[in-house]
Amino acid sequence: MTTLTSLRILIASALLLVATTLLLASGQARGHGNVTPQDVDTGGLPELGDEVRAENPFREGNELGKFNAEAVAVGESAYAGNCAGCHGIRAMSGGLTPDLRELTIWDDEYYITRVRNGTDRGMPAWKKTLDQNAMWAIKSYVESLPKPE
Repeated sequence: MTTLTSLRILIASALLLVATTLLLASGQARGHGNVTPQDVDTGGLPELGDEVRAENPFREGNELGKFNAEAVAVGESAYAGNCAGCHGIRAMSGGLTPDLRELTIWDDEYYITRVRNGTDRGMPAWKKTLDQNAMWAIKSYVESLPKPE
């Protein structure tokens, strides 16, 4: 075997390794993590019904704001079981997904639509798994976290 042939084999092997690594990495990014939906006990939160709300009712100052502390507690557990695998512990994204701590109160309608229907980039639709009580509790929890610096 000549030196030129050995060099070609080495280069081909390196290219194959790089291509395999990129393929696996892109699959993880598009796959949005391995999420097995976890049940959420919404406890004593008032039932919001089937009509989807466009604003977080559990936010302090809103219609059901007196339930904010309970919603935050429910949301923390729901987030840990259903969201943290992709969006990071305490909503601190590793960069592949949005940093949820940067959402503002003006994002409520956007948030509920994305969570319910998912995205074409790998976010699963949660409307068959979580009711809006759980979804708004998760938003309440995320809003309670300190904003990124």
